[in-house]
Amino acid sequence: MAECKIVIDVAIISKENILLVKYRDKNKYDHQKGWFIPDDLLAQSEHPDDAAIRILSEQFNINLCPKIDHFESFTGNDNSWHLIFHYKAEADELPEVKPSEDIETFQWFGLNDLPGESEVAHHGWALFTIDEMMKLKK
Repeated sequence: MAECKIVIDVAIISKENILLVKYRDKNKYDHQKGWFIPDDLLAQSEHPDDAAIRILSEQFNINLCPKIDHFESFTGNDNSWHLIFHYKAEADELPEVKPSEDIETFQWFGLNDLPGESEVAHHGWALFTIDEMMKLKK
């Protein structure tokens, strides 16, 4: 039986900007370098809504109310089954971000000025997710 990975990511969006991160521990993130939408694995017995709140709190010391946007399912390169819950946390003003030690760097990008696909982890996956979120918003 293949391993199952349940991942929660949270797109933090404010004033047509989105926060992307690079993580220090590349091993924890499938040995991927590059920009990510903030994410983490779902903890044992944790509800995805609670995981989204935890990610904001633990990784950035931000108190926002994320809402589920969409989810997807696929088989990863390691043949594990991935179930991804994509959340969106919207703020009227850019929130003050206090990154945890797990964050190598972070940056606010304009939604129309995102990094190139080669600069984003997993062959630009976050860009496709952001595009899907913006399509669903319309």
